[in-house]
Amino acid sequence: MTTASTPDRAILDSPELAERIRARDPEALEAVVETYLPQILRAARGAGMNPQEAEDVAQNTFTTFVESAERFEGRSHVRTWVFGILYRKISETRRKLGKARQMDDIDEVFESRFDENGSWSQPPRAADVELEAKETRQEISDCLEAAPPNQRLAFVLREVEGLSSDEICKILEVSSTNLGVMLFRLRNRVRECLEAKWA
Repeated sequence: MTTASTPDRAILDSPELAERIRARDPEALEAVVETYLPQILRAARGAGMNPQEAEDVAQNTFTTFVESAERFEGRSHVRTWVFGILYRKISETRRKLGKARQMDDIDEVFESRFDENGSWSQPPRAADVELEAKETRQEISDCLEAAPPNQRLAFVLREVEGLSSDEICKILEVSSTNLGVMLFRLRNRVRECLEAKWA
């Protein structure tokens, strides 16, 4: 078992990684799991799952990763592939739990909140200067909870995990335009929620 991040990183950056994954090389599979498990758990929690659901989804994600290892062709980064599995597992879990997804009228969102460049037409009001940073983070987290899972996951992948737009589009199987729409919708929801809290 690797104990430092350097050996894992060397394995993940190896040109032979795809071949090793397809061959179910234990060291390569372990490096992927150890490296991406914390990110997968954070992303699942960020998508609105409770801790137990997030753990279950993470376990299912890596079980599927190992079971389908021989199909990994290496055309995308292994991280993109694993997050793609996570996205499908979250969707399956949501369907099983029967969670409803709210949808916004996108024309209304654009016209009422954003200018032609996609920027806020009127920025959200600032929080009271005395508000503690911890309270602000909690309020934002509470506001994110009300958003649909796909929007939360897109936000977490972009803002928390630092994935590129291209990677997120592949993971969520959406176009760059749809990703932009999802992020706009989320910003709009958070803005309205914070304004209501701070009114």
